[in-house]
Amino acid sequence: MCEVTITIPDESLFALAETPEDAGAELRMLAAVKLFELKELSSGAAARLAGVSRIEFIKRLAQYGVPVFDLSEDELALETRLG
Repeated sequence: MCEVTITIPDESLFALAETPEDAGAELRMLAAVKLFELKELSSGAAARLAGVSRIEFIKRLAQYGVPVFDLSEDELALETRLG
């Protein structure tokens, strides 16, 4: 596993979380959510980046306003069409 270090201003740290560890976890989650939203990572890969289970990641997507499924109206109609 690779480790990435970033430097952030103190006020950003305090806005994100109470401790550097909590801020790191929140930044990992935010990165995972955005990469999932941009379709750069699957939900499983994003969950691993965030350090949570896939189920927990999917639950957390709603907190960030990111849909789990991103289908157009035509795709949804095709997926839900009855036999």
